[in-house]
Amino acid sequence: MLEDLFQSSTSISLLGAIVGLLVLHLFYSSVSSQEKKRDPPGPKPLPLLGNLLQVDLKKLDSSLFDLSKKYGPVFTVYFGLKKVVVLAGYRTVKQALVNHAEEFGDREITPIFYDFNKGHGILLSNGDSWKEMRRFALSTLRDFGMGKRISEGKIIEECHYLIEEFEQYEGKAFDNTRILCYAASNIISAIVFGKRFEYKDAAFQAMVDREHESIHLTGSASILMYNLFPWLGPFLKNRRNVMKNMERNKEDTNSIIADLKETLNPDMCRCFVDAFLTRKLNLEASEIKDSHYHDNNLVYSVMNLFAAGTDTTGNTLQWCLLFMAKYPDIQYQVQEELSRVIGSRQVRVEDRKNLPYTDAVIHESQRLANIVPMAVPHKISRDVTFQGYFIKEGTTVFPLLTSVLHDESEWESPHTFNPSHFLDEEGKFIKRDAFMPFSAGRRMCLGESLAKMELFLFFTSLLQRFCFTPPPGVTEDELDLTPVVGFTLTPSAHELCAVSRQ
Repeated sequence: MLEDLFQSSTSISLLGAIVGLLVLHLFYSSVSSQEKKRDPPGPKPLPLLGNLLQVDLKKLDSSLFDLSKKYGPVFTVYFGLKKVVVLAGYRTVKQALVNHAEEFGDREITPIFYDFNKGHGILLSNGDSWKEMRRFALSTLRDFGMGKRISEGKIIEECHYLIEEFEQYEGKAFDNTRILCYAASNIISAIVFGKRFEYKDAAFQAMVDREHESIHLTGSASILMYNLFPWLGPFLKNRRNVMKNMERNKEDTNSIIADLKETLNPDMCRCFVDAFLTRKLNLEASEIKDSHYHDNNLVYSVMNLFAAGTDTTGNTLQWCLLFMAKYPDIQYQVQEELSRVIGSRQVRVEDRKNLPYTDAVIHESQRLANIVPMAVPHKISRDVTFQGYFIKEGTTVFPLLTSVLHDESEWESPHTFNPSHFLDEEGKFIKRDAFMPFSAGRRMCLGESLAKMELFLFFTSLLQRFCFTPPPGVTEDELDLTPVVGFTLTPSAHELCAVSRQ
């Protein structure tokens, strides 16, 4: 009897111990799980509005940069009910986009981005279609000389047309915005369409001007509100104007494609469009189904390349020339180096290594101009724990390029124009890891090598021929470096004089 009671008591104690251990295990597992799934910190959101009242939608990158100084390099903000994780600082952005390229590699397709491309093309798409279109675009652009001598020849030819345009003003003040965009656009047009356009071609002017306006409006506060509350779309003028621009450019692009299709010779590939059409025909002949080589991917890929190859390079060139007029001593040093090393002959890409100061000035112009301050938004492709924080699949991510290019721990004087950022003590050019104007990782700009070549050849050709000064009656100090905020940061409206040096 006592033995039975003892065994029963032991069994109860053992059962209690097991239950206790299970409870402790579940408790610590829960705590551990909560620690693992710790959300990035951030300002407390208001119901429905989130943190909209705590940021300036007209200077969003600056507002987010300021918040990072309080909440750290990985933090959360809510735009209405939409949760966004912001990445700030060079080391954090690089770690996410490069070391965790797969998890941070998807594109956030906002309502306005979907309106633009319907999930097709290169820039605003995801999945297998994006992978195939990017792979095809990279290989085709290389075939047509992106970053090679064949591109150099096209850019040098365009330099001559650009110089002729500047000379027509005979040293008088003028707005160079459109001309620089037309020149940049002709380089990507030669690759995509197989031809350049005259600067006075009305259809070409309209395409470039509409693209420029759309990129600006896409970064407006009203479009941001549309992305948060799509039902507002029909009531927003900016959204109507953007869509009207996009539809007209789509019609013009389809018209150019139709002309190329009529004269297509698969044995003589003239351009990107020809290469795409030929691949499409070959796949159709092989009866391959579910191909990504269809008309929507063609037209939207072409529009992506045209927009990216026009506005960003033209915009950067505007900043370069504005900085030269603002800082005449730096302009003088560039021209002294060009005269000493090159003389009056045409600058070639291979000369870059012998022009360290000039190269440093171009890089510093890109760094300080910071023309794509928040990159194009990313999206988490699968759950990830990053720097101790849990970020759920599908979360929108802003890689804050402003915080990289103006990172106080990476740049000696991040908010001033200082070419020494890219020069060693002996005056030799040095690369800086935190120089990331083309973003990084899977989504970095696929036209980076072409853009670098264009910037170098256009800038040096113009500085060889002209001295850039403020208009009469305006001092260097009065030149305004405050950007006009849109999806990209462009210089405020201004005029410069291009005074001949010869």
